[in-house]
Parts: sequence; C-alpha cells; structure tokens
Amino acid sequence: MFTKLCSCTLWLGLVLLVCSPVSAQKLPDKKALLQQLQLANNYFMTKWPDPGKEIVTNIARPSNIWTRAVYYEGLMELYKLNKDKAPYDYAVEWGDKHQWGLRGGAATRNADNQCCGQTYIDLYKIDSKPERVQAIKTSIDEMVRSEKKDDWNWIDALQMAMPVFVRLGDLYKDTSYYRKMWDLYNFSKHSHGTNGLYNPADHLWWRDKDFVPPYKEPNGEDCYWSRGNGWVVAALLRTLELLPKNDPHYNEYLTDYKDMMKAVLPIQRPDGFWNVSLHDSTHFGGKELSGTALFVYGMAWGMNRGLLDKKTYQAPALKAWNAIVRECLHPDGKLGYVQGTGKEPKDGQPVTFENTPDFEDYGLGCFLLAGSQVYKMK
Repeated sequence: MFTKLCSCTLWLGLVLLVCSPVSAQKLPDKKALLQQLQLANNYFMTKWPDPGKEIVTNIARPSNIWTRAVYYEGLMELYKLNKDKAPYDYAVEWGDKHQWGLRGGAATRNADNQCCGQTYIDLYKIDSKPERVQAIKTSIDEMVRSEKKDDWNWIDALQMAMPVFVRLGDLYKDTSYYRKMWDLYNFSKHSHGTNGLYNPADHLWWRDKDFVPPYKEPNGEDCYWSRGNGWVVAALLRTLELLPKNDPHYNEYLTDYKDMMKAVLPIQRPDGFWNVSLHDSTHFGGKELSGTALFVYGMAWGMNRGLLDKKTYQAPALKAWNAIVRECLHPDGKLGYVQGTGKEPKDGQPVTFENTPDFEDYGLGCFLLAGSQVYKMK
C-alpha cells in the first residue's frame, strides 16, 4: 500500500542532496523533497495502519483529537502535491472510523475537539457527502448563534479552530462565520489575561494568562513559547488563504501575520532552529522541530503568496528547513527533536534526536505543512 523509501542509503542520499553546502543556498530539489515528505509520512502510516485506533498514553484518547488532526492538515497538503491515492484513502478512513464526529460530540465548543473539522471540510470539498460536515457545522453554528466569545483562552486554539470557521464561511458563502471568528480572535488578542494574550511591543503571544507578566523566564524575559506562536502563525495564514480580502478584518490578520514573521527573524538560532523559549535560550534551549517547522511554513507560504520579501525570508526559511531535514529526519522516516505536548518550554522534555514524544502525529503534521510550502517555492 505504501511506497517504501526507508533504506539508509536512500535516506543518506536525500539528506546530502538537499543539505550539502552547495545546495544549502539553493531551493531544494523537488523530487528529493517530496521523497523526504513521503518517507516521514510512510513511517507513520505503517506504524498506524488503522487510523481509527485509540491513542494510548497516560489515558486512552480517540484518534480524532487535535494532535492527530494536525497531522491530517499536513497530510492533505502532501496529497495536493502529487494526488497520491494512499494518503487520501487514509484520511477518508480516519473520518469514517469516527463517523465524522468530534470528541465531546457536536455540542463541543472546545477548539481542540473541532480541529478535525478542517480535514473533514477539505474532504467534503473533494467528495460532497453530507455526513462529512454535519457534526462540525452543528458545533460551529451553535457558537455563531451564541454571544459567548471567550472560548479561545489559549493561543493553540487559534490554529485548531480559526481555519474551521473560515472554511465554513467559504463553503457556504456565509459571512456570519467570519464575524464570529473575529469576535473570538479579538477577545483572545485584547481581553484574555490582563490586556489580551498578544504583546504588540514584541509582536508575539503569551500562551495563556499564566504567562502574562509579571511572569518571567529565568533570564528575565517574557515567556514566548515557540510552538504556541507557531500555532498562531499557522492560524493566520490558513485563515488568510480563504478569507475574502474585503472582509473588514482581513488587513489586521495580515498585519499580525507579517509582524510575527518579522519578529522571529532575529531570534533564529545560528543552526537554523528556534528555541522552545523564543526569548530565553537558557531555558531548555536546543533544537526543536515543531515550532521551527511552523515558522518555516509561515515564511514559505508568505513568499509563495508574494506577501513576504524573498530577499529577507528565503535564506532563513531554507536554513531552517535544511536543518530540520539534516538533524531530525531518521533513516526510517521517524522525526526527532519534537517537543512533547504541554504549554511551556519545560513540558514534553527531553527533546532529542532519539526520544519519541508522547504524541508523534502533530510533529509530522508540522513537518508536512512546512515541506509542502517549501516544495512550492520558486
């Protein structure tokens, strides 16, 4: 069922081709890059042949939780590159195994539970079977009708749910989804915590109210978690790619996205990665894939859309991507240096090449999202 690309010889060839000193300043070879994405994805699909199987860590969880949903976001982007039937069938089987439902049921307001809706809707656009969107539409419609707007009290929620709202708005040509999405985003940005979770001075986000000052990192700086800010970048770009440009808040989303991209440039590590604590390299500093990949995703997507200057962003993006491939990709497709789940730098440690995080899926999702956009760079 799967293309086998797991030999050490092939892996070494791919890494040398893309990451040699000569090619490091150039765009990656597209064939080699696609093979790297397939290598990592085939490792996961082989390890999880049943997409409906429960995920068991400290407890058993259904496999339509946010961690797996992020993987399917990346899988759908991989599918767009070459229309390989195996990833598409795997995604459809995932939806079927869960009856296209949500953890917590259609009444849930939790963004983590709604994240799977992104892929459900994308699959509905390919094959318009009503059951694929029934539960997610019911869940979001209830939020649209409600006056409550404080649901997104942690920044990860923006990536989990904003792309669902914008997809429904685009699918049904209904601007009420966009208006409610703005209400929720605006409350997170300006009202949660003391004066919101966004710091306009640094153009970065505190993960939740627990990290709003006076909370400080060991070096005295604010705590800006790498992956958390990466989630916001992903939320903004996945919103902008479908939101009509005449939406009254389009330009604010665009400005926030550009400001964040500019903010992470000077804090990139010399080796191409970003630290898990963006302003404190001494607090569990080191290589980390998920946050780094999300920043690559943001940079590559912006350049591909003509929104970011290639002279400014191409070298940092390629430096980061080459570092991920060189330092994180195992010969069999496993990904190293993925921080486990949590909410701050100390969580999900240790982050090493060999260590397997509590959930492998979202790291792969971030890798596929980034790689799909690097593939499209010209």
